[in-house]
Amino acid sequence: MAEIVLEHITKRFPDGSLAVNDFNLDIRDGEFVILVGPSGCGKSTTLNMIAGLEDITSGELLIGGQVVNSKSPKDRDIAMVFQSYALYPHMTVRENMGFALKLAKTPKDVINQKVEEAARILDLSQYLDRKPANLSGGQRQRVAMGRAIVRDPAVFLMDEPLSNLDAKLRVQTRTEISRLQRRLGTTTVYVTHDQVEALTLGDRVVVMRSGLLQQVGSPKQLYDTPENLFVAGFIGSPAMNFLSGTIEDNKLRTSLGDFPLTDRLRHELTQENTGRQVIVGVRPENFEDAALVSADNRPHGITFKSNIDVLESIGSDVFVYFTHGRESGVNSAELEELAADAGRGETGGGGDTIVARLDAASRIREGSEADLWVDGRALHVFDPASGRNLSLGNAEERTATSTAPAAPAAPAPEEAAPEEAAPDTSTRTDNIT
Repeated sequence: MAEIVLEHITKRFPDGSLAVNDFNLDIRDGEFVILVGPSGCGKSTTLNMIAGLEDITSGELLIGGQVVNSKSPKDRDIAMVFQSYALYPHMTVRENMGFALKLAKTPKDVINQKVEEAARILDLSQYLDRKPANLSGGQRQRVAMGRAIVRDPAVFLMDEPLSNLDAKLRVQTRTEISRLQRRLGTTTVYVTHDQVEALTLGDRVVVMRSGLLQQVGSPKQLYDTPENLFVAGFIGSPAMNFLSGTIEDNKLRTSLGDFPLTDRLRHELTQENTGRQVIVGVRPENFEDAALVSADNRPHGITFKSNIDVLESIGSDVFVYFTHGRESGVNSAELEELAADAGRGETGGGGDTIVARLDAASRIREGSEADLWVDGRALHVFDPASGRNLSLGNAEERTATSTAPAAPAAPAPEEAAPEEAAPDTSTRTDNIT
């Protein structure tokens, strides 16, 4: 068994900067968990603490029921795949994949058996006698994965393994990683800044920001029920649109139009003593060309007019971009920080561009005025001060959780001799892979 438990894990560097703060997470045996967040959020530092490459300032880390804070990387029964392939250029694929087993003095016939099995799984059998220089980027990454697989570890740790691949190869390799993890059933922790990778790969996704865990849940939970403004804006592509809103006369007033308040939202606003100003979030796919909305659905939303600035047709969908100014805006530090974290100069909420994803059958044209419809049932309403999603109800009612049942202790990991430094990467890989 290889359950991973992080209890109140904190990492503070010698200069006093706090990289990870009071991080708590239970990862079940065989689970595929993704750590995602903007650059500098602490996701790679968290992974490195699990690997033993970073010391833990405080808290306890358990792998297979054993506290491993003081154990070296080679004694944690883990294998790591890095962004750089870290392959020995003078060795063949076969020699690269079997090198860790050779250092551990594994019998040669066992090494060959494991390497050939891993090569078959990864579709590398025909490349075993080639050097890394004669492989494509995707093939090299599969070799790096094969080197981890042959060790049959309790845990796979992957640190942005697809970042060096082009767009097509990333999609292909992402599918292979997902299929491979489900076939092997090995507990896997995967770090990425790409939220599309996070939503397509993980059983559960952990969203981090500035060293703090923001929300844990399935991809669907994070997408449908983000607990705060940051998660709502970070998860989803294109990103959620944000608008200023006010509560007046039992209605939610926005620049798009007025929406009736739901009973839950009315209760939350009363209970939290929230002011009249709010931030309204609406995803691009919750818009539609008004001409294509059925009579049954039309009462569930509002129709408004807008001038279309840009139209992008991608075959299956049409993306339209328009601006909608407002009489008054909400100045939220959360929105400003979200824009910075996401690498955007601006984010919705101040007359900025709104993106809508429409059916491909739409006859809307760029540069013309169009009637658009937005679904009022899909709105998210946020408190500008705290960033909390007021449309979800109380925190106790939400289902996203990081707890998991305890697992029995794993057998003691095998000893592995340290490897010499690879010529094309840092020495931190050699204690693991």
